[in-house]
Amino acid sequence: MGEISIKINIADRVYPLKINMEEEEIVRKAAKMINDRIKEYQDNYAVRDKQDLLSMSVLHYATATLRAEKKLSEGDIEASDTVYKLDQLLGDFFQSK
Repeated sequence: MGEISIKINIADRVYPLKINMEEEEIVRKAAKMINDRIKEYQDNYAVRDKQDLLSMSVLHYATATLRAEKKLSEGDIEASDTVYKLDQLLGDFFQSK
């Protein structure tokens, strides 16, 4: 699909972007998530500076991403170990035949 031009509002600033058409929903959803997180921090903490709110939001999403990547990596290791054990069992089984 082709590229489209959209405008995204984050922390009361408008950012013009060119993105692939199929990514529009994801980009808009991401901007909404960021704005919602900023609002949550603004409501719950005595922080009014948009830069601080953006930094706190970025830290939140970066740590969430790293946690998810770590979990995936650990899952890959677990799956690899399981496949290895199954391979050993099958090898032992067929050698005994």
